[in-house]
Amino acid sequence: MAEKKKAEKKVAAPAAPAEPSRVKTLYETEVVPYLIKKFGYKTVMQVPKLDKIVVNTGLGDIKDNQKSMQTVEKELALITGQKPIYRKATKSVANFKLREGMNIGLKVTLRGRKMYDFYDKLVSIALPRVRDFRGVSDKAFDGRGNYALGLKEQLIFPEITYDQVEKIRGMDVVIVTTAQTDEEARELLRALGMPFKK
Repeated sequence: MAEKKKAEKKVAAPAAPAEPSRVKTLYETEVVPYLIKKFGYKTVMQVPKLDKIVVNTGLGDIKDNQKSMQTVEKELALITGQKPIYRKATKSVANFKLREGMNIGLKVTLRGRKMYDFYDKLVSIALPRVRDFRGVSDKAFDGRGNYALGLKEQLIFPEITYDQVEKIRGMDVVIVTTAQTDEEARELLRALGMPFKK
């Protein structure tokens, strides 16, 4: 019986290796040599890279409506390809009818392949679909090489169907890099296709 089970296990075909992400390939082939030349890094390990991307959206207006919260959760999961986690209020604020422990936001942290795929989709598909798009600001860095971007509507992502949207809501995208300065991070993102304003 044990031999039969072993034989059954062997039958499963090995998974085909997934082709590398377009952004990761671009980073390794073009961006790394460009940044080494521009900033004079001594080793490849010094070259800044994308660390993670955090996508947040607030639920302030629907914090009492469970159905709407589930809709927003599904939309964010569709956009990012990962299940979001709820962010809870850390203290009560009477003026906002807010109690400690209430769900007030959703957050997704993307790393690895999903991070590169989301970045690619954001830069190549979503941002060009923004109405009257003239580029994103190149000043939204935090001093430590991280970039924050505010999106006004979720409709710019191809996964969202216009007819099924309950309400247009924005989200914050924070791109965390390993760069030591804003200038290095700016050059990294520019080389990876971020459409900064001229």
